[in-house]
Amino acid sequence: MMESKQILGSIAVSALTSAVLLFAYTVVTKAPPPAAPVVSRLHGNDKSPIAAGVFAPAGTDTVYLSGQLADPANPDAPKDSPEYYGDTEAQTISIMKKIEHALAEKHMTMGDVVMMHVYLAADPAKGGKMDFKGLMAGYLKFFGTETQPNKPARSTFQVASLVAPGYLAEIEVLAVAAPK
Repeated sequence: MMESKQILGSIAVSALTSAVLLFAYTVVTKAPPPAAPVVSRLHGNDKSPIAAGVFAPAGTDTVYLSGQLADPANPDAPKDSPEYYGDTEAQTISIMKKIEHALAEKHMTMGDVVMMHVYLAADPAKGGKMDFKGLMAGYLKFFGTETQPNKPARSTFQVASLVAPGYLAEIEVLAVAAPK
């Protein structure tokens, strides 16, 4: 009889241990996944169309997009002329659309752009100076808008020339986002 009580006691302890382990397993496996890394922007001057800086934590997906050039705006104009590719604003818009398309292939948006390098060639129509105003007119259609408020950190340089005559702008970006 004592032996039966010991066997029943052992079965009860085993059942209780199994229940506790099952409960613990259920709690552990049902725990929420860790939070996705969050990109944070240092705004500095809120009126500025660029971020003072951007922090991209470990665990984010990163895309380095090579410098992009504009598509022809007026294929009937002489090739390698500013008219062929358009003015700085037109080239900026063309380039931004190309960047937008390339990012979409990686399930990213312009809101994921955290760093931008802009290279502007001297514009003959502007007395041999870069057309910063034209750049900004195109840029502001894609960044710091009501529908896309994120602003990247950015540097803008005037260069002697770009890869071919007629090009006035080249833009490269770095984009980061939480893994999808």
